[in-house]
Amino acid sequence: MSEESGQHSEPTEFPEFQLRLPGGDGIDRARGVLLDAVGTNGSRKFLIHAGSPARDHVMPSFPKHFVGTYRRREVLKAEGVLRPSERWPGWLELAEDVECGSPSFAAEVLVGAPRNGWVEWKTEAGAPLSDFMEGVWSGPNRAWLVRGSNVSGSDLVQRLWLPEGRVSLSAARLRQGVGQGASKEGLRTFVEQDYGSTATYNQKLELVEELHAFLSRMKPGDTVCTISGGQFYVGEVTGSAEQTASEGGRSNLRRPVEWQSTGYAYDELPEELQQKLSVQHDVVDLAAVQPLIDGLGLTDEELVDGAEAIERDPSGEIPAITARRELELPEPQQDLADELLVHDVEWLREVRDLLWDERQLVLYGPPGTGKTYLALKLAEFLGGGPEQVKLVQFHPSYAYEDFFEGFRPQEDPETREVAFRLTAGPLRELADLASREGNRHIPHFLIIDEINRANLAKVFGELYFLLEYRNKSVRLTYSGDDFALPPNLFVIGTMNTADRSIALVDAAMRRRFAFVELSPRTEPTSGLLRRWLARQDMDSEPANLLDELNSRIDDADLRIGPSYLMKKGVYREGGLERTWRTKILPLLEEHHYGEDVDIEKRYGLHALRTAIGKGGSEGELAS
Repeated sequence: MSEESGQHSEPTEFPEFQLRLPGGDGIDRARGVLLDAVGTNGSRKFLIHAGSPARDHVMPSFPKHFVGTYRRREVLKAEGVLRPSERWPGWLELAEDVECGSPSFAAEVLVGAPRNGWVEWKTEAGAPLSDFMEGVWSGPNRAWLVRGSNVSGSDLVQRLWLPEGRVSLSAARLRQGVGQGASKEGLRTFVEQDYGSTATYNQKLELVEELHAFLSRMKPGDTVCTISGGQFYVGEVTGSAEQTASEGGRSNLRRPVEWQSTGYAYDELPEELQQKLSVQHDVVDLAAVQPLIDGLGLTDEELVDGAEAIERDPSGEIPAITARRELELPEPQQDLADELLVHDVEWLREVRDLLWDERQLVLYGPPGTGKTYLALKLAEFLGGGPEQVKLVQFHPSYAYEDFFEGFRPQEDPETREVAFRLTAGPLRELADLASREGNRHIPHFLIIDEINRANLAKVFGELYFLLEYRNKSVRLTYSGDDFALPPNLFVIGTMNTADRSIALVDAAMRRRFAFVELSPRTEPTSGLLRRWLARQDMDSEPANLLDELNSRIDDADLRIGPSYLMKKGVYREGGLERTWRTKILPLLEEHHYGEDVDIEKRYGLHALRTAIGKGGSEGELAS
């Protein structure tokens, strides 16, 4: 990159632009113009006018990530071109015009911090510099991933992009003369004619999308990213696209880029950013995670300092700080344990820790052990309310189309015609809600009741992979979108272990979920009824009867849960006898079907009362 001080010819078609400095309310704005000249990599140069102010300090991380700009600034200070200002004490001032390689480079020299010059250099009327560039896609600046570490077996990132300040896209067969601003329809025609039978239908579709993004949607001021050697590199697009001849056609479409001096370890990137980077295309729109990219290598204090120069609502949040807000699961306290009648708050904390580590958890046990109730209450506590919780129940006919997305018959509200349309299921809806900007630090929970009643491989489909590899994305079956499970989406399943007609959970399922038992033989279930009766100020006999009953059932998965006896109707006159006769004994009769067992003699109320040494009638209990 070439920068020199002195007098230079200025273009006549562009107005003078101004730059507001952070904390510079009492000083003039910096001034400059865009030049006709371009640097060796194709960047349009920018001239800062003499008399422009500059900050007297730089952002702490600036010398590391922007070595070239920092050195240029230090040279200007050493030469006396950038010197202490007499007009504005505590500030620096340019003694003469300074030519820079791009508008952003010029802004960074003055501010001592990363700056998007295409947006922050503005006319006196407030129009940004980018508005004056022809053939540029309208709208806010975006972030892009462009892959270059394995282009026909060559790592262009290390060989070409970083050393020469470029980014490129391979399009060896594309005709000459295709340049900045080409329409998608025109590119579709060119690709169809130029690639013919040398590319498949899908390859040509993807190539059109990538070419359109690179040539027409990408613009100066956009962030560009790439990956090489386990490092994530970030730069800024500083000029238009050009088509050149290159060896093997590996880099014949090029754009100039100012790369940051250092990369970031890929394994240390935020999980949500890793998900987007796992999408298998050569050009990927990263606008959804741009705030995470903008905040890389910067502290919150540095981001606040940088935001002071942007004319924005001072009460608004800084996107990069909001995006990095940590996801947290609150720690259960004793009041929650008391509300749920859990024997020890440490048990709840362990469940919370399992969810934090695994993201997926299954509560399993016999019927009546409070699995669904506990799952809902725990999710509402950890998520901050019922709005972040969605419940679905699996059954044998449940399918992927019901759970995630599929084509469903829908009526058009205007024509009243019914047609099959792509419809989101509960998981897709909750994932979209969880990944919405502003929600990414808030836990969201999907409760899957009776999770083992469905064919899990059929229901989850390719999502099975995402349950284990949360930092990856997959291509969806119906919509064709690239999808990843948001980091703040947790899944809690409940599983009935008593119904022998339910298929066993396979090893793949067990590897993806943590399993927590809720059984009458162990806490917090074994003493639940006794604690509930004590809170209701009732006699403890029902708990004694349940304990005696379960001691006579050999199979732990068939023992009776306490929720059968935690209903008001049980404690009306005759209620306990009715519950025992119509709910509990039929379960045990089915268990012993075909066996010579006297159910009443072994499990009836009279037999159990005799065993615990308490006679009397149910009326005495109800009273």
